[in-house]
Amino acid sequence: MPTETIDINTPDGVADAYLSRPEDGTAAPGVLFLMDAIGLRPQIQQMTERIAAEGYVVLAPNLFYRAGRAPVVPLPDFSDPDARGQFMSKIRPLMDQLTPDAVARDGKAYLDQLAGVAREPFGITGYCMGARLGLRIAEEYPERVAALAGFHGGGLVTDAPDSPHRPVGSLTAEVYFGHADQDQSNTPEQIAALDRALEEAGVRHRSEVYEGALHGYTMADMPVYNQEAAERHFRELFSLFERTLKAPASTR
Repeated sequence: MPTETIDINTPDGVADAYLSRPEDGTAAPGVLFLMDAIGLRPQIQQMTERIAAEGYVVLAPNLFYRAGRAPVVPLPDFSDPDARGQFMSKIRPLMDQLTPDAVARDGKAYLDQLAGVAREPFGITGYCMGARLGLRIAEEYPERVAALAGFHGGGLVTDAPDSPHRPVGSLTAEVYFGHADQDQSNTPEQIAALDRALEEAGVRHRSEVYEGALHGYTMADMPVYNQEAAERHFRELFSLFERTLKAPASTR
């Protein structure tokens, strides 16, 4: 699939991003792809191209652009616990920069960029921290987001007043979550709380725990990759986008 690296002007700087399009070049619905904490890298490009092959224009920004262009932090040998720990200690401050206000500013810039090359309303798919950020963007811009998917997300439910699960009543998107099994960043209690919030708000949603799939299961360049779970994620994602982004508005 044709993919180019583009720059997105945001209120806080310039974000580099992958932009993948269908091969036939026809006008297509837009999808915002929100990366995991490991960063923008070839694995993300491969995933955007697979989604684009189904007939979507896919934008995957470097969410850590405030710290520089990708790769912001070079990937370590994840089989080495010390190297993995050092990597995460460098990533954590970058994640902390993504406050609700910063995500709202970024989200508008990303959606505006996508609007120049694709049809609205959009779909969002997020991974790891990207699932949390996707939820915030869909809550902030409900009129622009028709579908939201999150996979092995973390931090979706917290005790904080600004926890991502609290404003779900603003959502108009159909929502799907594919949770990792036995995920310390997203416990069964947190999953249940998120489901309750979505149910009470009347949000169209489905939430599933992928048995035996660890946090990060979609990422083929990670030791936790689970091919069966990753393929299931693509099936669910394409099914969601087919009925929300490609179906006539009257049938959504």
